[in-house]
Amino acid sequence: MKKKFTHAIVVGASSGIGEALVRRLAAEGCRVAAVARRGEKLDRLVEELGVGNSEAKVFSFPHDVENTEEIGGLFQDITGSLGGLDLVIYAAGVMHRVDFSEYDTAKDLDMLRVNLEGAVAWLNPVAERFAALKSGTIVGIGSVAGDRGRSGGPVYNTSKAGFHTYLEALRNRVARFGVKVVTIKPGFVDTQMIRGLHGLFWVVSADRAAEIILRKARCGAVVAYVPARWRLVMWIIRNIPSVVFRRLKV
Repeated sequence: MKKKFTHAIVVGASSGIGEALVRRLAAEGCRVAAVARRGEKLDRLVEELGVGNSEAKVFSFPHDVENTEEIGGLFQDITGSLGGLDLVIYAAGVMHRVDFSEYDTAKDLDMLRVNLEGAVAWLNPVAERFAALKSGTIVGIGSVAGDRGRSGGPVYNTSKAGFHTYLEALRNRVARFGVKVVTIKPGFVDTQMIRGLHGLFWVVSADRAAEIILRKARCGAVVAYVPARWRLVMWIIRNIPSVVFRRLKV
């Protein structure tokens, strides 16, 4: 019998994979706290999902993950509104376009704040709560980009690699309490983040990605590539000798 989530938080819920996850969870009757910076988009999503749906209850919580000091109080407010918690998904992320010869520290630090610092600030209290409850599932949306240091996106890759390592360490810390920590590494997903990029392949819809992610979360997977064929591709890429890889303008 597959696990059914009943109370969830999705951080980064206003578009892309995060929005698709909220839609799927709501359709299953889960009570969902939708958290994102763009409050107007959250409100439209909540209104849409509330029409004609007597089971699901979706709550809007506008929040910018860079405002880490407000997370503690907000987390308490959310859990009170939901009436419970068994799933938290960190799907917030930003990938600024960076030219091959560009070294823009402002862009780089912004990616680190959203993709890594915000994740740590959110998932630390979640892990503490779940460890005390001795149950719960944490899902982090990383990226195949975090598997290797590509010259075309140094800090985006760094932020995702750091996120992967943090999730592994968190898993090793809370597994003894029965808490699951699932690292998701999507390939190309049809979201605003990749619009306008060239040379893409195996592009999947955000809804398809969300379907796979929730399936992996239910079974308590450790690391899941989305879709699965990326596992072989990234194994090959990880094993390209550095002297060769550095010559590839990727």
